[in-house]
Amino acid sequence: MDALDAPVDDSPALLVIVDGANVVGSVPDGWWRDRRGAAERLRDRLAADGLPGHAGPVEIVLVVEGAARGVEPVAGVRVESAAGSGDDHIVGLVARAGGRPRLVVTADRALRRRVSELGAEVTGPRAVRGPADAS
Repeated sequence: MDALDAPVDDSPALLVIVDGANVVGSVPDGWWRDRRGAAERLRDRLAADGLPGHAGPVEIVLVVEGAARGVEPVAGVRVESAAGSGDDHIVGLVARAGGRPRLVVTADRALRRRVSELGAEVTGPRAVRGPADAS
């Protein structure tokens, strides 16, 4: 089979939406002293590691709010600053993505319920935190 006969995979990349405040807050490492710096470290980890255990293409969106607003995007990670509630912003992103495969990374029970009702999958912060963060 040559390249012209190969099947075309035109399925969209998995949209991974990361609840920055929730993921950063999942480890008591002093993040509250520098919320923006903590969000930047998470962004950089996402850019370096992507979604561990997922072999296919992903589009990663890190949603930040409050003192972390204004974190700049980097290659591989789009950063969106929520004007108000980060949860509401995430729900809006999920809703606008339509039938595309979506995965929301959060431990927030209410947010998990809201995005699940829109057809998104959910996973906890450990999916994107490194083993060093488990302590």
